[in-house]
Amino acid sequence: MSQSVKKPLNVLQKAVNKHVSIRLKSDLEYRGKIYNVDSYMNIILTDAEEYNSGNLIANYGKVVIRGSNVLFIKIDDEI
Repeated sequence: MSQSVKKPLNVLQKAVNKHVSIRLKSDLEYRGKIYNVDSYMNIILTDAEEYNSGNLIANYGKVVIRGSNVLFIKIDDEI
């Protein structure tokens, strides 16, 4: 069985310019396009939208999300 090991940081770096949904530990969710990610998994999103319980709360140009606040990240599939 040959399975490739995927490191989370490498996956995020390859996801630059892709749309993602990021859920924070506070249950807020941000959706947007990854502009950049650093070695601490801090993420800069562009065209970011903030959601709470599925309801749109605000639209932002750029948002910086601290990696330690992230619960999970979903990289949206391209259709």
